[in-house]
Amino acid sequence: KYDYPPLVCNVSWLGLLSVLITILLVAAGTPLTVANLFYNNLIIDNFTYFCQIFLLLSTASTIVMCLGYFKEESLNAFESIVLILLSTCSMLFMISAYDLIAMYLAIELQSLCFYVIAASKRDSEFSTEAGLKYFILGAFSSGILLFGCSMIYGFTGVTNFEELAKIFTGYEITLFGAQSSGIFMGILFIAVGFLFKITAVPFHMWAPDVYEGSPTLVTAFFSIAPKISILANMVRVFIYSFYDPTWQQLFFFCSIASMILGALAAMAQNKVKRLLAYSSIGHVGYLFIGFSCGTIEGIQSLLIGVFIHVLMTINVFAIVLALRQNRFKYIADLGALAKTNPISAITLSITMFSYAGIPPLAGFRSKFYLFFAALGCGAYLLALIGVITSVISRFYYIRFVKIMYFDTPKTWILYKP
Repeated sequence: KYDYPPLVCNVSWLGLLSVLITILLVAAGTPLTVANLFYNNLIIDNFTYFCQIFLLLSTASTIVMCLGYFKEESLNAFESIVLILLSTCSMLFMISAYDLIAMYLAIELQSLCFYVIAASKRDSEFSTEAGLKYFILGAFSSGILLFGCSMIYGFTGVTNFEELAKIFTGYEITLFGAQSSGIFMGILFIAVGFLFKITAVPFHMWAPDVYEGSPTLVTAFFSIAPKISILANMVRVFIYSFYDPTWQQLFFFCSIASMILGALAAMAQNKVKRLLAYSSIGHVGYLFIGFSCGTIEGIQSLLIGVFIHVLMTINVFAIVLALRQNRFKYIADLGALAKTNPISAITLSITMFSYAGIPPLAGFRSKFYLFFAALGCGAYLLALIGVITSVISRFYYIRFVKIMYFDTPKTWILYKP
């Protein structure tokens, strides 16, 4: 810790200003037609602009939250803002990626920034452990992703998404024949790499430890920004280029497993950030409902679900960071928050009700669209499990409300204006 945080505050304000200027530039350059850049390595269309503006707004929200965080903590870690901006730049390229090589390079730039920022709190052994775990497992997933891209190129001879879409149009992938088996394994490895990056079951094992060990600001950024870029890239890769019923079944399984594990594992958590990590895993399962449908309604419900989930996550972490001066990390520490800080208590309660999917809040509308998209494509089991796990998850979301309004804490959380 240091006694002079002005440099951090200046860099934070400059970073926020640069993000806002980028938002204006992106919004002003919205095209009327699709444009390809850098020899078809990048694509600019309305879907790209929507996701990029949404990503930049999320990054701006994270930087706003960190303005008070660095001041209260007296941390002179200005490189965290620089790494957040670099990772945001890589995610913008990931959203626009129209080639396997461009996609992989953007993912690697994002991952390298994340490895460092997870271990940015140098005097904390938990932060160092989080960064090391993320680096080891992230390098493994990146290798799998690169191997999958190499196999696709080896068996098709192209890496551009448009060329791959032409090849796979009317081409049914089966396990018979060397070429079909190689393509199947290549796309399977790419899917595994994406599933790890987005913390979907069964490749979620790093998320709870990394979320808990990283600084709270970094945990908020991990929970907000990457989901937008990764899901946008997955839509372009799997729905546009590689769509096949084989991959639909794979994501059906991951969606069901993520919803079940997220709902059950979160019930046993006593720490706030670990519970939010498992909640994030469960919501990835809900988002995969829309993605695995592969229909227009499914993609629309996916975009609505991502938008609402990011807004709820920003709200939760803003409240967590607002109470950071009390060093609370357990859910029980929120006891009697309604008496000491009623505004934060009612805001957090409404957000938790929205997480639980209670009408008429936004979280209910999100799940409503996702479940109806599943029913529309005939995935009745997926919708049924989604409803059941949503009911189960209400236990630990409403638990927050019960503790804030009816429990007595061991240490009081006081409001600091």
